[in-house]
Amino acid sequence: MYDIITVGSATVDVFANTESELIKIKTSNSEEELIAYPSGSKILIKELRFTTGGGGTNTAVSLARLGHKVGYLGSLGNDENGRKILDLLKKEKIDFIGKLINDTTGYSIILDSIEHDRTILTYKGANDKLKFSDINLKKLKTKWFYFSSMISESFKTLEKLAEFAEKNKINIAFNPSTYLAKKGIDYLKKILTRTSILILNNEEALLLVGKNNVKTMLKELYKLGPEIIIITDGKKAINAYDGKNIYVLIPNKIRVVESTGAGDAFASSFLSGMIKKNNVDFALRLGLVNSESVIQKSGAKNKLLKYREALEIIKKSPIKIKKLS
Repeated sequence: MYDIITVGSATVDVFANTESELIKIKTSNSEEELIAYPSGSKILIKELRFTTGGGGTNTAVSLARLGHKVGYLGSLGNDENGRKILDLLKKEKIDFIGKLINDTTGYSIILDSIEHDRTILTYKGANDKLKFSDINLKKLKTKWFYFSSMISESFKTLEKLAEFAEKNKINIAFNPSTYLAKKGIDYLKKILTRTSILILNNEEALLLVGKNNVKTMLKELYKLGPEIIIITDGKKAINAYDGKNIYVLIPNKIRVVESTGAGDAFASSFLSGMIKKNNVDFALRLGLVNSESVIQKSGAKNKLLKYREALEIIKKSPIKIKKLS
């Protein structure tokens, strides 16, 4: 029996540190930041680093380091990069219960900016081809599913897994992406109505419910079925709602090296905190310290904490949480 099975993408990530410009475009309704490169130029890469990423494996490693028994369900290419990911899972004591197929393993190129945010170019490859018929259902003995974003055939598989979870009394934590949120509530309904914990960012929440007030968005999303809603907003406040109270967590001001994987670290650690103590306050603190650990190093997995390490930081860190009824 697993504590959690994570379902999501697996990639090999290439971090390219280059010279770029950050352009900010403001309108009366919005502000957008764009990374710009000179057209027709050859741009030198100052530093090139290879690691692994993807929402499915990032969260699996996070949860395993926090002390949970974890399985990873996804689709990998039967290639060199697929073997790198399998080696990583084995090293972290995570069972691979997905499928190797004759396709290319997912691949991402991460472009750094002068303010240490990033733009990611992603090739989904094998990640889009997880078929429900290829899954050994006997291996899906777990208390929780953690769903990260999947598209194409793999999204259909998420829907069927949500139905399987309901029939087998398996809880679901769901962390959708912007491109899923753009599809709207009706598109996600089969999963949302079966979700226990929904974790998304402010942009995704706005796309789903069309409101601009975070308290309103929390309550509108709660009406869709999830028991706990968390809305993150980068460096700004993290808000959560459990049907009774709204929790407001203010992140610490820290030096950011690179932000890839911060969302995965927060979401998976929040789930871990709820499994361990069934306490929203504690889960928010655990999510924050792990995500802040990740953004102080390069790479999505390099500084994911063990549970003991996280507890020590929580004891020392002045994390403020407001509770509003």
